Amino acid sequence: MRANATAIDPRRETSEPPIDDHFVIARLEEAGATLLALPGTGWTTKLRSSSLEIVRTAMENYGWTENRIRPAIPSAARITRMDETMGWIALIPLERYVLRRIVGARSLVSPTTERHLFPWRRLAAAIGADHKAVQRWHRQGIDMIVVALNQRDTEHAAYANPPRRRPSA
Repeated sequence: MRANATAIDPRRETSEPPIDDHFVIARLEEAGATLLALPGTGWTTKLRSSSLEIVRTAMENYGWTENRIRPAIPSAARITRMDETMGWIALIPLERYVLRRIVGARSLVSPTTERHLFPWRRLAAAIGADHKAVQRWHRQGIDMIVVALNQRDTEHAAYANPPRRRPSA
């Protein structure tokens, strides 16, 4: 029976954790932090006044240097995981767009401070609802993603391991 269970569920064979709400929330928060750690844009064509040497020297002499902490640029593997994970939000039905917005906004976590960009009360004020209702809707959105991912995994396992037919005698 044990060997048959690993043949049906490929996650047991590769020792991946089961897909539950904690796993989905952790992956969404990792994806949000990765998204925010990406560089915003490339080089600008604007002339910056601080690029002139006289201005730069004055700024350095008076201690006006700005030391902004930037997170490390994420690896290609994290960016790939981010793309996959952010695609999970599309598993929430389109007519439940408020749940999509809540789950998406709640996934944005600062990569430097590891704090949510939208706390429950700020998100509730933006939507115009009670913060407890926003927490409940977030849970509903996460549950929809968990159900869809588990359903997709069982369908994938069924296609990967089709039932074998006995040869006719």
